[in-house]
Amino acid sequence: MFGRDEKVSAIRLTAAQYIILGIFLVLAYGLWKLQVMQSDYYSLAAEKNRIRNVPVLAPRGKILDRNGRTIVDNYPSFSALLLRDSSRDLVADADLIGQGLHLDPNDVRARIRHFASMPQYQPIFLKEDITPDELQFVEAHRNELPELDTIMVHRRLYPRNGFMAHLIGYVGEVSEDMLNQPQFELYSAGDVVGISGVERQYNTLLMGKNGSRQALVDSRGREVGRLGETEAVPGKQLRLTVDIDLQIAAEEALAGKNGAIVAMDPHTGEILAMVSGPSFDPNDFAVRVSRDEWNKLVTDPDKPLMNKAIQAQLAPGSTFKIIMAVAGWQEGIAQTLHVNCTGGAEFYGRRFGCWVKGGHGAVELEKAIYQSCDVFFYTLANKLGIDRIAKYATQLGLGQKTGIDLPNEVSGVMPSEEWKIRNYKQKWFAGETISVGIGQGAVAITPVQLLRAISAISMGGRMVVPHVINPTDMPPGYVETEHYTEVKNVTIDPNGWNFITDAMSRVLLPEGTAQSAHIPGIDIAGKTGSAQIVSLATRAKFKNSEALAQNGWFVGFTPRRNPDIVVCVLFQGGEHGKLAARLATQVIKAYVDKQRLTPTKMVEKPKSDGKVDIGGLWTAPDSNGDKERLEGGRFVLDLPKKPLAMATAAPGMN
Repeated sequence: MFGRDEKVSAIRLTAAQYIILGIFLVLAYGLWKLQVMQSDYYSLAAEKNRIRNVPVLAPRGKILDRNGRTIVDNYPSFSALLLRDSSRDLVADADLIGQGLHLDPNDVRARIRHFASMPQYQPIFLKEDITPDELQFVEAHRNELPELDTIMVHRRLYPRNGFMAHLIGYVGEVSEDMLNQPQFELYSAGDVVGISGVERQYNTLLMGKNGSRQALVDSRGREVGRLGETEAVPGKQLRLTVDIDLQIAAEEALAGKNGAIVAMDPHTGEILAMVSGPSFDPNDFAVRVSRDEWNKLVTDPDKPLMNKAIQAQLAPGSTFKIIMAVAGWQEGIAQTLHVNCTGGAEFYGRRFGCWVKGGHGAVELEKAIYQSCDVFFYTLANKLGIDRIAKYATQLGLGQKTGIDLPNEVSGVMPSEEWKIRNYKQKWFAGETISVGIGQGAVAITPVQLLRAISAISMGGRMVVPHVINPTDMPPGYVETEHYTEVKNVTIDPNGWNFITDAMSRVLLPEGTAQSAHIPGIDIAGKTGSAQIVSLATRAKFKNSEALAQNGWFVGFTPRRNPDIVVCVLFQGGEHGKLAARLATQVIKAYVDKQRLTPTKMVEKPKSDGKVDIGGLWTAPDSNGDKERLEGGRFVLDLPKKPLAMATAAPGMN
């Protein structure tokens, strides 16, 4: 019995020996892997424990106007960073950090938890644009809080009072939702990127490339020396097509009003001015906007964050009659159509009124345009039908995006039989066409769409793509801007072109609907429009509430054919198109005055007494000192022996 036990024990011993041998082989392999196979990896990891990479942020490129004047610049600022590459208990230090940086310690802890999943070599931006006393706190607590550091950041400096805010846009910290979008997939949490406007559209150009600084740290995470630095590459400058002088005129025209003004060169599509009101101050976003301020902006019924020039989808009112006139002429109907306006007309068992209750009397196309007779265009719409109207409106770009190089442009609506079936699964009724004939009903367009359509008509059918940068100023191969030079030709009969633009030039004469906007000496053609947002009956129930007032429209240009500038105005709640026309002609006059004031007139040749006659524009505080107004004048100055450089910038810029 004992012999059998000894034999079993020997087998077990042999098995145990093999197991032990296997364990030693595994350990030997692991040791070889650590010391030989992965030696470089762990050597680098050890080096990282000794060397800390601190980011050096690249300044964003400046934004200039068409003449090289500064619109958006940068200013130096300091931000507080929380470094996470040490063994420190960051959460435990939150109370002291919050006290020194004037932050809620709970917010500091929440931020630490929020970035817990990110690589530890990426620092957390705790607070931007810190004050001098907060900077002194960080420096004074280097030993106690080695994880706390500062970094110099170039913050955006925008013009004051919301000047050009919607076109320029603003920057902010990239959100988690944005990181899931293709255009931001290469960025990391905490990066500051363009959020809206030009800042977002051309973010890759403006942003530049960050550098880094290698700092030598001890075992406690304290910096004891520097090993080297990779310089940041600044973002590229961006020159816009906007003219600051014209932008000032547009901003002043729309001041205190809701709506939008857009001015464009119809030959090239270059946007010369764009303003949306009410505005907002993008400087509030340059650091970090407070939650209360953000909620105030997004809940404001006047929608200050909306760029109404490209996002307001509204009925165009009587400005649509110019598209109707082109469609009617091309179909051989409008030039021979005559109606007798008695203040309204009946179609399909319903009476449609004219804006002149007593009527216009005998009306043909020319009078219908400059006196904006509704009955004429009701009749024309009935003869054309919705699909022929939609055909020409679509050719002129309505119901589709213009392709302007600004984010979040909307497409508007141009109804047709197919459109109603596709969207509402219903048949289009002939009676619906009558309202479309005067730019009401289902028609909804943006100011920039109307601008482009009327611009094409003024140019005899030459339709361009609106854009806010000059493609020739962009880096070679920047394909995003190639289509801005595309031109689409819409067929317009030359006789109709002459007839319609001549009729539009009478809109600002005594017999027209915008006689009060006439400017002597300037050949301006245009069209007014008033668009209801609710029916007159509904408005009467609310005792003609101002919130339900009609929108005023005007689109005009100078000269009347092949113009140099086209201006579109949306005056929300403005009631009458003639009021919108007055705003537009302010901008047109500013443009014409500047063109007439050629460089040889701006600065005359030196006089024999060594003096020079010079003229110019500037902004200055008004009597109470809290706002700015545009002023201008001429001066006689002593001519210096040595030429001096003149620096010009947007309002609010140093």
